[in-house]
Amino acid sequence: MFSRARRLFTIKTKFEAYLVIYGLGTGAVERGMHYLDRYPGLGGKMLFLLCPIAVFMAGAKILDTFDVPQ
Repeated sequence: MFSRARRLFTIKTKFEAYLVIYGLGTGAVERGMHYLDRYPGLGGKMLFLLCPIAVFMAGAKILDTFDVPQ
């Protein structure tokens, strides 16, 4: 039963990986916009910049799982 449910949350193709990264990116930008509203000035801008950078690092890690050397 758990193996069937686990297959739903497994990224199988690069296309699915790109969709996940896109979703993470849009969420990170939304979170960054909240930071800009809550912390005006340099602090909010720095927090806004850090949100997408974290997604870039996570996206690179996700895409590295599909690059299998031959």
